[in-house]
Amino acid sequence: MAMQAPFSGLFLMHRLLRISTPAHIQLSNRIILGKLHKCGRVMRTFSTSIVDYKENEGDNAESSPLSTKLAYKRALLSKRRRPLSPLERISGMLPQDTLSHEVMQLREQNQQDPEDGTNIQETVAQEEVGHEIIPSEVDSDTPHAPDVDEELLSAETQPNTTFNEDRGLKSSTLPGENLIAFGELLVAEYHRQGKVSFRKMFELQRGARLMSGWGIIMHDNIAGQPAGCFLKTSRGVSLFIRRASLEDYVLFMKRGPAISYPKDAVTMLMMMDVTEGDCVLESGSGSGGMSMFLSRAVGSKGRVLSLEVREDHHKRAVLNYQRWRAAWSQRRGEEWPDNIQFLQADLCNASSFLTGQGFHSVALDLTSPHLVLSTVTPHLHPGGICAVYLANITQVTDLLEGLRCLKLPLLRESIVEVPIRDWLVAPALQKDGRYCSRKDPRLIKVQGEDETSAGTDKGETATEEQPAFGNVPYIARPHPDQKSHTAFLVKLRKYVR
Repeated sequence: MAMQAPFSGLFLMHRLLRISTPAHIQLSNRIILGKLHKCGRVMRTFSTSIVDYKENEGDNAESSPLSTKLAYKRALLSKRRRPLSPLERISGMLPQDTLSHEVMQLREQNQQDPEDGTNIQETVAQEEVGHEIIPSEVDSDTPHAPDVDEELLSAETQPNTTFNEDRGLKSSTLPGENLIAFGELLVAEYHRQGKVSFRKMFELQRGARLMSGWGIIMHDNIAGQPAGCFLKTSRGVSLFIRRASLEDYVLFMKRGPAISYPKDAVTMLMMMDVTEGDCVLESGSGSGGMSMFLSRAVGSKGRVLSLEVREDHHKRAVLNYQRWRAAWSQRRGEEWPDNIQFLQADLCNASSFLTGQGFHSVALDLTSPHLVLSTVTPHLHPGGICAVYLANITQVTDLLEGLRCLKLPLLRESIVEVPIRDWLVAPALQKDGRYCSRKDPRLIKVQGEDETSAGTDKGETATEEQPAFGNVPYIARPHPDQKSHTAFLVKLRKYVR
């Protein structure tokens, strides 16, 4: 286009000269204009013909750096990217942690688009030596390199597969357990600065979502994973996914009345000395927390008889127990022992249910346990333990007064409270996030010393990122969120008169 304007002016001059000049002069001018026109046509086609010429001769001649650069530029010019949508333009300007799950999926699809120019990058990264093309050292570390074992890469990117036995590695799951499956009870945790800032128990279901303040994780992405893994949310935050223990389930399950906290339930099991095969009586099923601890303690050979007065509490205890058994069967591939018999009855009027039965131990969680002691004691084996769960000290005094008045063969052995104090123990950090270092008191600088040497010491300390073992001081203090009082536990033992 740049050569057409001068030639149009030359043709105009040719017409003016033709009118005012003789015939022999016109003939000579016509020859000169023909030569100029031919020269301009060659100049216009030079820039494109040189590339076509080099490409046509590429099979017969040796490759040169100039031809490689021209081919690369031409490939860049011929590249046509599809137009971006308004959503893609806005998401490109926003930080990653503010994007929704749908936008993150759209961005990942764009990154996996085969039209992203990967072929151009591979062409540039190749080094040409004579007639052979050898991949550069940078490409040898990428998955596109021919010398990378694709099977090894695929095995490393699948966390659910069992490791090769030839390498001496074991399975990624606990012995006797399977990979996470639908129907299990899981716990999601977010660990931040040595503390658990988020904890949630949920049941794994098809098509459901795990919602949190740090993003979303689809339940389908959790299924098949080994327990005890980190998974990233839609905002790129890693959540720790593990199976719910019985303690977690008791604390997070749906409840009607107040539960027997695990710390108190474990202490009661120690008081009662419950072993496999025992027969245990429980009065006050509540939400079923203590019942499940007793069920695990007595095992498949023992049994637990649990009584509850209120109908709503009785139904809640049964539902919680059935839900735990269903989740356990998915986790272990075997059923939890069905060794609890839930009854809706008042222990004061339940002599018909206890006729002909003897119990190794008794657990009472009642408002007025001294009213049922006369009914329970005859069915407790000599030497057996009656553990009583009481919320306040007034109930403890009423229980002791009832023992004094009834003159039952029960010996009070202990009255305890189970406190738990959580502690925060973490390495000391500076304001910029680096570790603090212990200082030898003999090397502390006195006031008035040279500031230059002090600045040098500070610079040396700043360059130390990972201090050696024993050089980092630790800070330990009680956790600000302490568990308050839950109950008093009274241990009574039956003796022989």
